[in-house]
Amino acid sequence: MEKLRRLVNEIAYTQDHAKLTPLQSSLTPLLSFASSIYGVALYLRRSLHRFGIFSKHRLPVPVISVGNLTWGGNGKTPMVEFIARFVDDSGISPLILTRGYAGGDEVRMLQRHLIGRPVKIGVGANRAATAASFFEKYGYTDPRCRKFSERTCIGRKLGSHMKSDEISVIVLDDGMQHWSLWRDLEIVMVNGLMPWGNRQLLPLGPLREPLMAIKKADAAVIHNADLVSDQTLKNIEFEMQEIKNSLPIFFTRMAPSYLFEVGNVNSKIPLTAVSNAVVLCVSAIGSANAFVQGLGKLGAYYVDRLDYSDHHVFQAEDIETIRKRLGELEGKFGSKPIVVVTEKDYDRDPEILKHLKLSKVLVLCSELQFLSHGGCSEDGFKSLLKRISGIEMIR
Repeated sequence: MEKLRRLVNEIAYTQDHAKLTPLQSSLTPLLSFASSIYGVALYLRRSLHRFGIFSKHRLPVPVISVGNLTWGGNGKTPMVEFIARFVDDSGISPLILTRGYAGGDEVRMLQRHLIGRPVKIGVGANRAATAASFFEKYGYTDPRCRKFSERTCIGRKLGSHMKSDEISVIVLDDGMQHWSLWRDLEIVMVNGLMPWGNRQLLPLGPLREPLMAIKKADAAVIHNADLVSDQTLKNIEFEMQEIKNSLPIFFTRMAPSYLFEVGNVNSKIPLTAVSNAVVLCVSAIGSANAFVQGLGKLGAYYVDRLDYSDHHVFQAEDIETIRKRLGELEGKFGSKPIVVVTEKDYDRDPEILKHLKLSKVLVLCSELQFLSHGGCSEDGFKSLLKRISGIEMIR
């Protein structure tokens, strides 16, 4: 199954079909047929929502949706964390609604990063029902109302709540295709390294919706903007603004901050630990290129890689593959390599990585940072959040 996923991913991001292998070319007609079926289903679903046959639920507090048009590697989870932190720093309590896809590695990472903060995380496919259960437990306050005492702005379960417990903003993780929930702000994340792939719908391509869905967005964020040229950024900007001219576009990157050793999550190892070292990057994420290029910038002597499909759960045979590669690297360079994985890979199954006993296994921690580009900045993004969602700084 892992090999098939890798083949499909390569097809999705190969724009010139002449470069496909014979096996990939043989799979293309089947994937094309499946993509057509997916497109029809997408059209029918969209029509049912448009004509009101499928209702759209409106929550009593502002909803900020963070989504994407393509699978994986768009910086969606780091952006959800950034917004949750900003809302919390504004003095009001956010609730993150997520489906908890593929074993919940992203949920565990969010929980670890946001520990100690009054940020709640609700997991479930039915986001409206999940939100309702949290409203029942904690109450809610709509920050768009100037007078918090107004009955229309406050909902409570019987009993008293601390003000910090009342939910005031929803952050909808992976919300762009979740059409049953009304949102006040729609943010679309775009991977600058691989924006649209071959421009085909799933499973032939990486698109979850046609590019015209950008019209629904209130803002776009080009992620991994530090790893591509200015001309590439301009090309992505131009294409999106051809679809929606008024779309504000921001730029972000993942900035490495520190490492920790598998088995000791509280250790903080400086980034210089990989300087002049032979490094094997092992990852099962949507954009391994960004991870590997980021490691290369930290001064490693040599960087090798083992890539798996997004959310892949490491098995015993994968550990053997990693060990074999480590032996090859040690024989070539005469020193023990360091294995570096992403936080998502660690949170998916921290125990399996402990089986690499003879090698040091480090986890790279990074944080989302905004880049000032074309007049857009972090302050501008925060102003957009406050203006559209009604968030006001509460001190």
